[in-house]
Amino acid sequence: MDFKDAVRSSLAVADFMVNGYLADITAEELLDRPVPTANHIAWQLGHLIMAEHHLVEVSVPGSMPELPAGWNERYGRGKPVTDNPADYISKEEYLTLARDVRAATLKTLERLTPDDFDKPVSGSVPPWVKKAGDAFMTIGGHWILHAGQWVVLRRKLRREVMF
Repeated sequence: MDFKDAVRSSLAVADFMVNGYLADITAEELLDRPVPTANHIAWQLGHLIMAEHHLVEVSVPGSMPELPAGWNERYGRGKPVTDNPADYISKEEYLTLARDVRAATLKTLERLTPDDFDKPVSGSVPPWVKKAGDAFMTIGGHWILHAGQWVVLRRKLRREVMF
């Protein structure tokens, strides 16, 4: 397995968990919070889409399609999370945009050389992301981190234990 295979595997595992945990979550439940101070899934999906887009874009500038207007302002870390359904898009719209961003991520991944993964990245990135390879390896784990939070909501809703 080479580095690209490892990234693809990480993303595939994340997709498997995310899709499993979201399969039976309704549109209304996307806005449910397991505890009052937790972010709901709708906001987290927007945040994950934004973060993946950003991590790839800082690694390979100009590689990602534009996100909808105002996306970064709504879903950036530390941005206010509302409970108003009108402030969010539908579950299917989140999943479609996530698939589009993932397709662009994979397309970008395929055109990189091994040396490209050693190129430094800068800007607003987690402190462990120093190189493009770090950014690509962070994406799958970030999705899994948030999917793990959704387990608490699933338990609150008395949903099947999956993994």
